[in-house]
Amino acid sequence: MKITREIKTAILVITSILLFIWGYNYLKGKDLFDSYKIFYVEYQNVEGLAPSAPITINGLIIGKVKNISITEKGTLLVVLQINTDFPISKSSVAAIYDASLIGGKQVAIRPNYNDKNIAQDGDYLQGVVQSGLMDSLGEKIDPAMAKLEKLLTSADQLVMGINEVLDAKGKADLKKSLAELSATMEQFHKVAANVNVVLEENKGQLKGVVTNFHKVSDNFVKISDSLNKADLGLTVRNLNATLNKVDGMMQGLQAGKGSMGKLLKDEALYNNLEKTSKELELLLQDVRLNPTRYVNVSVFGKKNKPYVAPQDSIINVKN
Repeated sequence: MKITREIKTAILVITSILLFIWGYNYLKGKDLFDSYKIFYVEYQNVEGLAPSAPITINGLIIGKVKNISITEKGTLLVVLQINTDFPISKSSVAAIYDASLIGGKQVAIRPNYNDKNIAQDGDYLQGVVQSGLMDSLGEKIDPAMAKLEKLLTSADQLVMGINEVLDAKGKADLKKSLAELSATMEQFHKVAANVNVVLEENKGQLKGVVTNFHKVSDNFVKISDSLNKADLGLTVRNLNATLNKVDGMMQGLQAGKGSMGKLLKDEALYNNLEKTSKELELLLQDVRLNPTRYVNVSVFGKKNKPYVAPQDSIINVKN
């Protein structure tokens, strides 16, 4: 069968019309070959939201704004055209927000995952308007500007108060004080320069002092190590034990224990020793005065003289 020119022209015209209809709807945000769900949201103010604006869930684009119209109540009815299999509950919120400073307004779907009642095509969702970046910035800047204004007012009052307090004499004194402070700082700079010169001239000696200090610290470390190895703790414990023994010995002497204790505390023993010492002294005196009584060498057989006790010994013994 031969296709005539008229049939070809008719097919071309019909195809052109279909492509025009598809393109027109695509530019309006509707694709004829895809299945969409339509949701409605009412807002008091759309904050500049335009048709064909993207609709997102967690940043993922799932559709576009199909149409915006004004209702009889004065509210704005926004038609959301969504193409997704993700279940959106009826209690989900459609929030208008700023995508960026120059990106315009978009709609973000905030699903309620606890709600198992899924929204159907043609249902209404709850709408909210999120504060934009500039609005949030303005809300933060306003208090700061108010505080800055108060600060500037206080500074102005302070300057005025200073001007009222400082008369001509006060201002002159203040200038004089500043001049003297400048002179003092200049003298300080000179002193600092002289100190730097002195340090530079004695750099070698300072290095020697530091070296000697390091040597002394090294020697001190060695001495510390030696003392640590000598086990001072054991020495101190032995010294404490010895002192405890000496203390016990002194307590025994004070209590009259042992020979030394009895010697210190027994008065009778002391008297006997004193008496014995006195008798020994008399004996030595008698030996010195009468040696022949103890050592007798007689050639002719002369008889010894009878012993006569010294008068002092008799008196002392009786006493």
